[in-house]
Amino acid sequence: ITWYSSNLLDERWEEYQLLQEELWECQDETVGDGTFRTHVTVTMYHPTKSQCDDTPNITADGTKINIWKASNYRYVAVSRDLLSRWGGPLNYGDWIVIEGAGDQSGVYQVRDTMNPKWTKRVDILKTPGTKQFKYTNITLTRYGSEFEAITAVDF
Repeated sequence: ITWYSSNLLDERWEEYQLLQEELWECQDETVGDGTFRTHVTVTMYHPTKSQCDDTPNITADGTKINIWKASNYRYVAVSRDLLSRWGGPLNYGDWIVIEGAGDQSGVYQVRDTMNPKWTKRVDILKTPGTKQFKYTNITLTRYGSEFEAITAVDF
């Protein structure tokens, strides 16, 4: 009985996970007010040559940063499937909200691009030496221009 119950629970869990992913895909859309919402994996990166390129102090959009103050900027790199130049909904400079990532939740600005091997992923820029983290099934929201104007002033 225990073996049968365990297998049944495993099957139901797999079904639940598939249904949850389908639900998230249905929710991944742009609403009329300019809001876009999707679910992503959130990790972090350091501005170093081993994790970036030969110019780790310059983001993909050309922004120059102080490597030792990287955590203060609240910048993110997003996977290419999320950037408009590759068919996604986000542009460099867009403000996004990350929810469900514990103390890493908050408002960030899109300034960098990730390696092409990643999809549905966001990397938060952190000062070298910061401990690595990874959160899955995190809600990413981009708001329209009204939110961007408020965010630029308040944050």
